[in-house]
Amino acid sequence: MTLFARIPKVDKILEWDGTKVLLGVHPRPTVLNAVRSVLDAFRTAARNGSLREEELLEAAVTSRIEREVARSTAFSLRRVVNGTGVVIHTNLGRSPLSKRVKPILDEIAFGYSNLEFDLDRGERGSRYSHVERLICELTGAEAALVVNNNAAAVLLALSALAAGKEVIVSRGELVEIGGSFRIPDVMGQGGAILREVGTTNRTHPRDYRQAVTPETALLLKVHSSNFAVVGFTAEVSAAELVAIGKEHSVPVMADIGSGCLLDLSPFGIRGEPTVQEFVKAGVDVITFSGDKLLGGPQAGIIVGRREFIAPLTKHPLLRALRIDKLTLAALEGTLRLFRDERQALAEIPTLRMLTASAAELATRARSFARRIRRASPPDIRLTLTSGISQVGGGAYPLLELPTTLMAVEADGISPQEMEIRLRGMEIPVTGRIHRGRFLLDVRTLQDDDIPFIAAALSSLAG
Repeated sequence: MTLFARIPKVDKILEWDGTKVLLGVHPRPTVLNAVRSVLDAFRTAARNGSLREEELLEAAVTSRIEREVARSTAFSLRRVVNGTGVVIHTNLGRSPLSKRVKPILDEIAFGYSNLEFDLDRGERGSRYSHVERLICELTGAEAALVVNNNAAAVLLALSALAAGKEVIVSRGELVEIGGSFRIPDVMGQGGAILREVGTTNRTHPRDYRQAVTPETALLLKVHSSNFAVVGFTAEVSAAELVAIGKEHSVPVMADIGSGCLLDLSPFGIRGEPTVQEFVKAGVDVITFSGDKLLGGPQAGIIVGRREFIAPLTKHPLLRALRIDKLTLAALEGTLRLFRDERQALAEIPTLRMLTASAAELATRARSFARRIRRASPPDIRLTLTSGISQVGGGAYPLLELPTTLMAVEADGISPQEMEIRLRGMEIPVTGRIHRGRFLLDVRTLQDDDIPFIAAALSSLAG
């Protein structure tokens, strides 16, 4: 009898004791789907000659069905240990929130709230009022508005202020970032007419002045995000652009990307202007992200002069782009931390990770390594070595942050296999492979990640 013919039938498997236990815990359709999925895998393996006889034993089949049920009933979105060294990791959810935000999230998520209810007047209010005053306080802007991400912020501003009109932008700032977000496409979707000026590497004030016409609605400046042009370059600063705008009575808009509220230059992180600098320069409309250097939830924040923010609040697109109560709660909680710079640096994880010194990381690495070694079998070996981390999130693309790395080795397991298997754990552990070693970057590891790493490595060795 061939192995294909020995693959058990569904009705037989349902009579097994192990399957009956699963049926007592899980809905029948869930168990049936798991059984059919496992049997399909057996048939495929039998056809290509990779099926082994011992895989068809009752205990082995039941165990595989149990794993399939567990996989199918587990949450798709789950916690991941970030050992990559990329602080604002887009694929891993960008900025983790401060623990300070958790109590307000719990309160708002599991009860009613005054999301759109003015408690003082006892009538309908605006959801945006919960953060507008705070944003203006921190940035110095006259008015503020929040939507669901920065792309939405740019789209809304262009739709409300420049539909059917020309928007002048430097050719060197027509960027494309992750997810195929392209400034020309967003401008077109917003109904704006693109007017390119300058060249890829050099744009001068005269380029803008010569391009202004009666049909010009905005002068637009765009953050270069995840690339840098170096060498023979020239760009027009925000202040210069504001001066040109005033000469021609044309408002200026800036998409500044990451939206930093603190000057990080004392920590060796230079080259990213703060939101406050753009406000002081007189830029009329400024958009930036909430989940990058701000360290909050995904959001698109718009600040600027009241006369230009007001049309955005009345635009019909705003309802499609609005943020929900949990995002508002997380954003308000994060913004409140910025009232005290020391508290923000200490308690917002993104800022804490970015500003950690090389000496601090080396000390932390030694502590982490000791804890992992104590909880791991002896055939797991950890070696500490120096390396570099990256900011990520389209900020500081050329910046290299010195760090300490934990190189992980296990007998008989290649770095590539280790990466795959650690990524497949119940709490996935991610890292990077460099020069034939699997590495975990201490900069992006949290204290409460260490038990998960130790458990994953123990499972790996087992």
